[in-house]
Amino acid sequence: MSVRVRSLKPWLFLFPAAFIYMAVVLVPSLNTLVLSLFKWNGASPVMIFVGWDNYVKLFTEDTVFKLALTNTLLWTIASVLILTALALLMAMLLNQKIKGRLAFRSIFYFPSILSAVVVAITWRWMYHPQGLINGFLGLFGVGDNAPAWLAEPRSAMESVFVTSLWFGLGQPLVLFLAGLQTIARDPHEAAIIDGANAWQRFSRITIPMLRETLIIVLATVFVNGMRVYDLIFAMTGGGPAESTQVLSTWMYFQTFTFANVGVGAAISWILIAISMVVIIPYVRYTTKKSEQ
Repeated sequence: MSVRVRSLKPWLFLFPAAFIYMAVVLVPSLNTLVLSLFKWNGASPVMIFVGWDNYVKLFTEDTVFKLALTNTLLWTIASVLILTALALLMAMLLNQKIKGRLAFRSIFYFPSILSAVVVAITWRWMYHPQGLINGFLGLFGVGDNAPAWLAEPRSAMESVFVTSLWFGLGQPLVLFLAGLQTIARDPHEAAIIDGANAWQRFSRITIPMLRETLIIVLATVFVNGMRVYDLIFAMTGGGPAESTQVLSTWMYFQTFTFANVGVGAAISWILIAISMVVIIPYVRYTTKKSEQ
């Protein structure tokens, strides 16, 4: 085999994956970027070039977009902070030698294998004024004063977020649990002998040794938070009064309900741009760590 053929061999192995990536991801993404520069209803043969006008109008005229952007950022930040912390706490508890821990692991992971639509419908029934949650609160005499969880702007977003915590806890929990099980007991035992308390052992031993797992969990939770769609769409449809709109749902409504394909494409690229701000540094960091 000649040197030239050997040099082409790696590219031949990469070609199938590269072709699929270009066909499924790169080309559609670039096509969406082009569409975001046009005013088009998705059916007319006429596409009007408007340049960056779709982006400008979103930030200057579309009040629902601003609300959706705010909701998306708040949802993502809350997911990264609350879901990650909750998953780590539960993983540490389930890593202890407690009776029935295998059963508890299965119970907490079970929601993550369900369809998001099934979860949304189930929790929508639970949030019903005569549903399970208000029925439980009624045992304490507060059921009649409970809010209409999904029908009031002041409680709808928080209610859906609670559902997302229940639904999304399983995956980061399993990742943290796997990471915890790789940590040897010797450093903890040595720290106990030296008089370190629980917080010192957690902050100086557990967290540093979980660094790689923590990076993966944070990146996964961040991406899932930015692209949240199905739970909100199935539970509230972006309402009431647009209070639960996020970028993904507003992109859907602009594209398929209002036939503003260019505006919907612009929202998708804004979502991509925000995600890249975090994802690119994350990829560079993990690449450098793997090369060391």
